[in-house]
Amino acid sequence: MNLRALWRLQGFRRLAYVRLLSQGGDGMFQVGIFTAFFFDPTRATSAQDIAIAFAIMLTPFTLVGPFVGPLIDRWKRQRIILLGNLVRLVLAVSIVAALVTSAHLAVLYGLALLTLSVNRFLLAAMAAGIPQVVPRHELLIANSVLPTLGTVAAAIGAAIGGVVTFLAPSVSDATLALTALLCAGSAFGLSSWASTLLGRNALGPERTRESLDLVAHVRELISELRGGAVYLRARVTPLHALMVMAAQRLLYGMMFIAAILISRYVLGEEVRPERAVANFTVVLAFAAVGFGLAALVTPTLGARMQRQQWVVTCLLVGAAGQTLLAFSGELWALWGAAVIVSFAVQGGKIAVDTIVQRDTEDYVRGRAFTLYDMAYNVAFISSMAIGAVVLPDTGYSQAVMASLVGVYLIIAVIYARAPRDARELSPR
Repeated sequence: MNLRALWRLQGFRRLAYVRLLSQGGDGMFQVGIFTAFFFDPTRATSAQDIAIAFAIMLTPFTLVGPFVGPLIDRWKRQRIILLGNLVRLVLAVSIVAALVTSAHLAVLYGLALLTLSVNRFLLAAMAAGIPQVVPRHELLIANSVLPTLGTVAAAIGAAIGGVVTFLAPSVSDATLALTALLCAGSAFGLSSWASTLLGRNALGPERTRESLDLVAHVRELISELRGGAVYLRARVTPLHALMVMAAQRLLYGMMFIAAILISRYVLGEEVRPERAVANFTVVLAFAAVGFGLAALVTPTLGARMQRQQWVVTCLLVGAAGQTLLAFSGELWALWGAAVIVSFAVQGGKIAVDTIVQRDTEDYVRGRAFTLYDMAYNVAFISSMAIGAVVLPDTGYSQAVMASLVGVYLIIAVIYARAPRDARELSPR
């Protein structure tokens, strides 16, 4: 099946509409949050401050998220997407109100935390629903197209903020943040509407369970999550894939925080701090090119080798891209690394998604992707913490960048020796 034939699948096409609108809104939301938190000259003035901001926003979801994650296997995933985007619409408007009224920073962090938490929940539900609208043997191409299109949509949404800055350089940080957040809310509302095009049962789960009382519900959720972890460990390949994804995310996060600092302190202008937003969105645009290339290349090259081999290849490509920053901290190196490393991370993620979907049964797939999101968040928070310790305030250290190259190579060697086939389990 080629891409054109895949697009003719009604369920896949409608899920794509939902994801494009949802993640396009994510991009605009991130511009608003980044502008308010990370490019305001009175806030986030160092790597340590940025790390603290990310930890505040992501750590609680890492701890609380698992308790709602198994609901992906319990509730209708289409309903999760519909209601979740409506909740994000309300939260985006609430953040706008908080900014206008100069609310305490803790209020802004709390609202941003809730919005990002719902976002991760929605992405997990969408990922778990893909096998319900695409034949099993076409999961690779579906995972190449759908998540990557969503990522590109997010990057395009984020880049709009940079375009506004270029076209209207007199626009203040506050105006840019408010505009971005209002546009994000509109996209969330449209995504919620688009989800109504999907049938209530279109995304699964195949079996639902009756609701429990609160205490029993929490106990069972804990038990289910533990069971999901045991299942992944028993199957071997999904667990190894998640570990590699987390490692890649950590390395990518290190480059991410460096890019924020470089955009602000190396490429920015002290008298015009809003230019830092434009600088960073250019980096995001180059990253979007890498994500797009991964979507185009992975279905072709990835199909010619085993999924594990493609992940190893992507790790080696990531090492090559990181090498640019190990040699130079100039603009060309940052842009080149953004393209190449983003390609490697997205290409590897596509294969990891496929491994997890292929080697897990539907009844546990939602929990598998909840664990996926936990690993994603922990890795990103860890990258912020490590970056706060090892990176200078300017964001660039040749020794640190060279060390990241070495870590990429070590992970590639280890994963190349890992089992390639999932272990068979006794019938459920």
